Amino acid sequence: MKLIRADWQAPAHIHALTTTRLDGVSRAPFDGLNLGLHVGDDAAAVEENRALLTRALGLKQPPQWLSQVHGVRVVKAQSDAQVREADGCWSDRPGVACTVMTADCLPVLFTDRAGTRVAAAHAGWRGLASGVLEATLLHFDEPEQVLVWLGPAIGPLAFEVGGEVREQFVRALPASETAFVHSPTAAGKWLADLYSLARLRLDAAGVTSVSGGDYCTFTESEYFYSYRRDGQTGRMASIIWIEA
Repeated sequence: MKLIRADWQAPAHIHALTTTRLDGVSRAPFDGLNLGLHVGDDAAAVEENRALLTRALGLKQPPQWLSQVHGVRVVKAQSDAQVREADGCWSDRPGVACTVMTADCLPVLFTDRAGTRVAAAHAGWRGLASGVLEATLLHFDEPEQVLVWLGPAIGPLAFEVGGEVREQFVRALPASETAFVHSPTAAGKWLADLYSLARLRLDAAGVTSVSGGDYCTFTESEYFYSYRRDGQTGRMASIIWIEA
């Protein structure tokens, strides 16, 4: 199974990764390892993909799956297989995996330097602007002891937004203006850099170690689902857990 593992300075007993669309049993337009039950794919195929992933990762129980709503609610991951409505989850229990699904939005994985706690957040522009990263950090004692990895998201040359999106970010954090440039193809539009916006928010919150941000889900179609590129499409999962 093709997986992208986090390249960061986390302790060895912390496992963090993002799936790709490769492998799996879903058929077009969800070709491969679609992990989203809410996108119109055959439910049996999605459940098989999820089971394949759980086995490939060596997990003794399924990850905590979320019903994501582009909000800021963060819940504690459980081992009871219940889907919870939230856009982030955290755990301090070995073997309980935190998971978020994306197909252009930014997945953000967290741990502390000692590896005693982990978390995952789903950060599209709405979640970023509303404070989902800051809400996730509330579950850690000291932001300066937190390590963050930014998983695959839509890249800065592909994410066109309106001026109202830029204004929302800049109003909350003036430094955010550096994450926007004028669109070369559409008057009044801007190209937004989700990775930079996340780094700016994390820096303002006191996080000093942020890694990742090296992919573009929109342009790298071989590996990633992209809602903006394809419309109806699958979802990748970004997962983090403490080794059991």
